[in-house]
Amino acid sequence: MQVKPLADRVVVKPFEEKEPKKGSIIIPDTAKEKPMEGKIIEIGPGRTTEDGKRIGLEVKKGDRVLYGKYSGTEVSIDGEEYLIMRESDIFAVINRD
Repeated sequence: MQVKPLADRVVVKPFEEKEPKKGSIIIPDTAKEKPMEGKIIEIGPGRTTEDGKRIGLEVKKGDRVLYGKYSGTEVSIDGEEYLIMRESDIFAVINRD
């Protein structure tokens, strides 16, 4: 992947939701909720303060994270779906790889 986010932004690969099988009811893709969990693929260098100091990110590549339902911007890179969001849109790190 050739994407490097700027400032305090990160690129997240959302985890695919496993489809529960209940009887013969089929739920269309448009009615399914988006996953709110994913893996950080790339991180930016951090934000710059008013006095020019760089503040690094708390998350790192490979972290499994929880984020808001409508967080970030959906992008397609090389046929794969990703989210680009600010670090502040991430609620928690689930585990560190």
